[in-house]
Amino acid sequence: MYPEKPAPTQLPILKPIIDRWSPLAFSPKKVEQEKIDLFFEAVRWAPSSFNEQPWRFLYATRDDGDDRMKVESLLVQGNKWAKEAYILMVTFAKKTFAANGKENPHALYDLGCACGYLALQLPSLGLICHQMGGFLRDASNKILGVPSDYTAGTMIAIGYPADPTLLPQELLDRQNAPRERMPRREFAFRGKWSS
Repeated sequence: MYPEKPAPTQLPILKPIIDRWSPLAFSPKKVEQEKIDLFFEAVRWAPSSFNEQPWRFLYATRDDGDDRMKVESLLVQGNKWAKEAYILMVTFAKKTFAANGKENPHALYDLGCACGYLALQLPSLGLICHQMGGFLRDASNKILGVPSDYTAGTMIAIGYPADPTLLPQELLDRQNAPRERMPRREFAFRGKWSS
């Protein structure tokens, strides 16, 4: 059964946004290649500055042996639960523009948008994801053999949902915690900055 935890929105925003959340209970079940192709197709169509598309996704499945072990080695202790997911990936952004080699100050912003497209596509495929900042970001390039012109963004676990009652109590509590966001007045300021 697909885990549901709709956002308690105050206004009628789009259903895919209401339904998107970050579960912790992953099944090791294989994700079909057709679904992997489809969610990366959604990523392809994310907007980016000058259509640079600076995002890169290095992923490994549970079937990828040593490559998977390298990706797993980047998880910090608090995110070891993510090993259950069939797919683990590290996202990267190219730091410079391809056309002129100048710094691309929008690269991480564009990567974030691409990750948003990915997250919104997954539920239609029966898949869940959890994006994580808790990984060995500074070691990512070296361990995964990524050129220095790329900076790591996040780690993402992707897979089919599992029974959350199988989680350790601490993770189950996190999974079942209410969804909360700051009110609009704390981040949207009309005309002048407010703190």
